[in-house]
Amino acid sequence: MSVKSSKILVPIGFAEQSIIALDQACVFAKLDNAKIFLLSVIEERSAMDSLFLDDNSHELKKKVHNRLKELAEKFSKQYLIDMEIMVAQGKIYNKINEAAEMVDADLIIMGTNGSPEGRIKRFIGSNAERVVRLSKCPVMTIKGNTIKAKCKNIILPIDTEKESKEKVTYALNYARKWGAKIHLISVLLRENSGARKKLEMNLNQLESFLISAGVSCTSNLIEGDNKQNLGDFIFDFQKNFDYGIFMIMTKKEELSLSKNISVTSRYIINNSPIPVMSIRPKEGKYLTRPTTAF
Repeated sequence: MSVKSSKILVPIGFAEQSIIALDQACVFAKLDNAKIFLLSVIEERSAMDSLFLDDNSHELKKKVHNRLKELAEKFSKQYLIDMEIMVAQGKIYNKINEAAEMVDADLIIMGTNGSPEGRIKRFIGSNAERVVRLSKCPVMTIKGNTIKAKCKNIILPIDTEKESKEKVTYALNYARKWGAKIHLISVLLRENSGARKKLEMNLNQLESFLISAGVSCTSNLIEGDNKQNLGDFIFDFQKNFDYGIFMIMTKKEELSLSKNISVTSRYIINNSPIPVMSIRPKEGKYLTRPTTAF
C-alpha cells in the first residue's frame, strides 16, 4: 500500500490552535509536495434563531471567505505551496468529512483546542473526536506546538490485536518520506504478565519487517501497573525524542459498527504534547469481546 499525502485538508476556525495546525500542514506539504485545502465551517442557526434574527449568513460567508483568502495567500507565499479555500455552513464534523471526501484528501490536519470566534465554532472536543472516528483518511490532531522541521521520530504503540498492525504500513511510508525513525512500543501491565511472550513476538516481527524494508527502527517493551493510563506510559517514552508524532488506531474492530474509539485512543488524542496521527482500521468481521489500547 502506498500512502500519498498529495492533498491535505486543514479546518480553520481562526483560533490560535487552528493556525498552528495550518503551519504544521505547510511543513508537511512542503516535504511531500502536497496541495492544501483550507476549510472554514459556519455553524448553522437554529430554526428559532432564523425566525427572530436577521439572516446575514450570506454576508458572514463573504467575510469568512475573505479572511480565509488572506490566510491562504500569506501561508502560500511563505511556504511556496498551492492552496485552495472552501467555506461551508452546517455541522462542523459533517462538513469536514464531506470536504475530505469531496477533494479526496489523503490527510486531515486540525488543531484540538483554542477559543471560539463569533459563530465560527472552535474545532475541539466532540467535533475533533467525531472527525477522527468518522474520517476515511488519517487525521492528525495537534494540541500543542508544531514540528518546525521534518518529522524525525514516529512513535508507534503496538498491542496484541491484529488491527494494531495496520498502521505499520502507514508508518513505513511516512518514515520513508520524512527520513524518520520508527519506535515500536508495547506496554506490559503487571496484572497481564501472560501477554509478555505475544507482545515480544509482535515487536520482534515488526522490527524485523521494518528494518528489512530499509527503515531505521527500535522496539521497546515497558512495564507498569494498571493504576496509570496506558497513554501516560507512551507520553513518558516520548520525552526521549524530539520532532516526533504518535501514530495510533482510532478504534478497535469490534466497535466499528458503533463508530466509537477506544478509551486509550481518546486519552492520547486529548492529552498528547505532540501531534497524533489517527488511522481508522479496515472494516471486517466484528469481534464481540472488549479490547483496549492503541
